[in-house]
Amino acid sequence: MDSEHRMEAMKWKKALTVCWIAFLLVCVSTSASNDKQDSATPSFRDILSLKSPGRTLISPDGRWVLYTVSEAVWDKNEYRTQLWRADIESGRTLQLTHHEKSSSGADWSPDSQWISFASSRDGKRQLYVMSVRGGEARKVTDSKTGVGGYRWSPDAKSIAYTASDEKPKQDEAIEKKYGKFEVIEEEFDVRHLWLVDVESGQARKLMEDADKHVTSFRWSPDGSQIAFSAYPNSLTKSFSKADLFVLDVQGGQVRKLVEREGADTYPVWSPDGKSIAFNSSGTETYFVNTEICTVPSQGGKWTCVTEAFDEDASLSEWKEDGIYFGAFQGMSYHLFRMNADGSAITPLTEGEEFRGRGFSLSADGSRMAFSFVSADHYPEVYWSESKHFEPRKLTGYSDQIKDWTLSSKERIDWKSSDGAQISGVLIKPANFDPAKKYPLFVIIHGGPTGISTPQRIDGYNRYYPIEQWAAKGALILEPNYRGSAGFGADFRKLNYRNLGVGDYWDVISGVDHLIEQGYVDESKVASMGWSQGGYITAFITTFSDRFAATSVGAGISDWVTYYYATDITPFTRHYLGATPWDDMEIYRKTSPMTYIDRAGTPTLIQHGEFDRRVPTPNAYKLYRGLKDKGVPVRLVIYKGFGHGINKPKEALAVLTHNHQWFSKYIWGEDVELEVEVDEDEKDDTGS
Repeated sequence: MDSEHRMEAMKWKKALTVCWIAFLLVCVSTSASNDKQDSATPSFRDILSLKSPGRTLISPDGRWVLYTVSEAVWDKNEYRTQLWRADIESGRTLQLTHHEKSSSGADWSPDSQWISFASSRDGKRQLYVMSVRGGEARKVTDSKTGVGGYRWSPDAKSIAYTASDEKPKQDEAIEKKYGKFEVIEEEFDVRHLWLVDVESGQARKLMEDADKHVTSFRWSPDGSQIAFSAYPNSLTKSFSKADLFVLDVQGGQVRKLVEREGADTYPVWSPDGKSIAFNSSGTETYFVNTEICTVPSQGGKWTCVTEAFDEDASLSEWKEDGIYFGAFQGMSYHLFRMNADGSAITPLTEGEEFRGRGFSLSADGSRMAFSFVSADHYPEVYWSESKHFEPRKLTGYSDQIKDWTLSSKERIDWKSSDGAQISGVLIKPANFDPAKKYPLFVIIHGGPTGISTPQRIDGYNRYYPIEQWAAKGALILEPNYRGSAGFGADFRKLNYRNLGVGDYWDVISGVDHLIEQGYVDESKVASMGWSQGGYITAFITTFSDRFAATSVGAGISDWVTYYYATDITPFTRHYLGATPWDDMEIYRKTSPMTYIDRAGTPTLIQHGEFDRRVPTPNAYKLYRGLKDKGVPVRLVIYKGFGHGINKPKEALAVLTHNHQWFSKYIWGEDVELEVEVDEDEKDDTGS
């Protein structure tokens, strides 16, 4: 549940060889193809097939670590997640689930005897429990609409969960007579709180409020109350209006605990039940710091205790010795502990290269579990004593890449055109020679409050063939342009009313910085990115003549078009400071389409068919503008997808399309797809 709602919050604030396609075998036919590189260079499919540990969760007694592992299942064209358990003392690991449907959202019962998880193996997403020793899982919910997030009660006898109501009979009758239609922003799928008895499976609804869409929640230590965050409807953009409430479990009464501007989310009770900590922005503006605040559980004045901590503080737990939270510090991500009043903030993890993920703590706070990735480390699951940080590895997924020749990753820093200090990740070939000149690929992260960090297997390998480009002889730059996370609130708001323009300064100054080092071929510089990275690349496409080719992934081409159609409308007016009718000039200044007359860069456009975050008219608008101007352009629409491409075959297509495009415009090579059709699939004409 925690990861689900954190992702929901991230969407609000920080706003994504051999190709198998059904019975077709797609190969790249060129002397520079992915298959014909050094045998130690991974193929596209090798990269996409890597098993990767995800969420980690230590048991309350500190003995076990539960974690998820995801991998591509090519014949089903899906990524499948299974649950694993590690014994801290022996180091032994055990796969707990083997079902053809994913198992996710795992949790521990408070007595550490039971493991729960969610799965759609019986149709709708339901909750299951199994013994810590393994064995068959037992279904405990039978929700008609499927289960969202959930939490065990302190006595381990029941589980609270969120679920939406069944469709009213009246709605079914309307659909039967008039067919299917939706009244925009008037029909909501609101999630309420429910309670199920673990032993009997009997469930009851805990609340009826139609104007409270429940997201994150926690039980009080004595099990009599549940603190929860909710916003007035289920629209994604309404997340910024979330407030805190407390529910009496027996009586069903709900009282408002905190109401202030901005999103108040993720409540966590103090051990004595007298106070509640929560995350809050204090404003609806997207780029301000998320703080940790506290409030008496019976109601009263709230106090923000991390005002002096200049970064997003992501609340984790409240233990006897203090409040725990995670936060970026530059390109590192650490776990911190502080006193309840915000004093004595102490990092519990160490190292400039440390990028922890999914921290969890035992009931007494003495042990922690997490996954860790860096420039030299593939993601693995670790545990450590909390007071003496000494990570001990529990998994061995690095063995998958031990025979690969991979690029090196390092942090670099430079000054932008206006003097702003910018950092980024530089990826070099394994045999890098500073005396040579290399093509340069610029990959721009999304957000804009995302961040690029040095990782052994870069996350952008899912869309762009980074390792193959490096093996072929190229440099890759991932700039953390103004607005990125990790460098404080002032840096995050540097692109306020300056989107695209200031971002371009940061990108082009990074390119110039590398050119000054003497190892970049100025005629072979390319740019690409997804989401906000796609927008910045679209801006580069129309604004600049410095790039040989670009690839725009799910990018914005016109802020007016975006404002009217996106599912997070407030994002635009928060960053541009106005609506289109109040200040059309700022929309014009920051929109790539404004500069279409000067465009000349060959551009690949990639977009999901049903993208609600960056609706597809943005792609068609840029395509038509470039096409009419005679600029080489190709538009690829990935059928059935939203903002991200989350199936392996289509991810392989995204990779291959980028490989084709840049092979042509950077290396001058025509890369075609060889298709081998199964003889049995030919029609009677033999065609």
